[in-house]
Amino acid sequence: MRLLTVAAHPDDETLGAGGTMAWHAARGDTVWACVLADGASSRHGRVEQQAACARNAAQVLGLDRLVMVGLPDQRLDTLSLLDVITPIEQVIEELQPDVVLTHFPGDVNEDHRLVARATLVATRPVPGTSVSRVCAFQIPSSTDWAPPIPGSVFAPNLYVDISETLDVKLTAMKAYAETFVSEVRPFPHPRSIEALTAYAQGHGAASGLLAAEPFMILRESATAGMRGPRGGDGG
Repeated sequence: MRLLTVAAHPDDETLGAGGTMAWHAARGDTVWACVLADGASSRHGRVEQQAACARNAAQVLGLDRLVMVGLPDQRLDTLSLLDVITPIEQVIEELQPDVVLTHFPGDVNEDHRLVARATLVATRPVPGTSVSRVCAFQIPSSTDWAPPIPGSVFAPNLYVDISETLDVKLTAMKAYAETFVSEVRPFPHPRSIEALTAYAQGHGAASGLLAAEPFMILRESATAGMRGPRGGDGG
């Protein structure tokens, strides 16, 4: 199986789907992540330091490839949506993924929302597409901070067991403590190690698992009746 995670900023890929990516990577699946914005330039100039942490996290997770596009942080709304769509389409064309994971379209962060919109365009179900499933993940401190208005409530309908890879996800996240301004915050911030553990255990309890990452299936094309999507079990 070929899995692609499309994220707005370095650390989003780990926060949203780190355990799932590590699980698939450990089983020999092809796993890529595409990060659109640099994650730093709106706050400081240490863009390369941020990118180095992302590469370290990707190595911990076992990713086959990390694509850093380098668009301006927290300024994706100043670009044409096409400028965000095009690099996603290029990665999809190269990888031909079966499953694509991205942001929840109702996140409080504007970059997240734009990347979600762009990904849904890039994965539109045209004849011959490789993509059989598109899912949205949860980003602690963005998805859970969105106001409870229609369209902004994350309602997961897929839970991926990360009992075996939660520690890998947490180790990858710790790489982001080495950014110029640490992305790992003290408890009880949602991006603290303790809170991330609690999130995983809470979603696990909601799904009969020890630890889980939650997703919303945004689009799925099944060619084997109700037995599953064309690209495999998806996690």
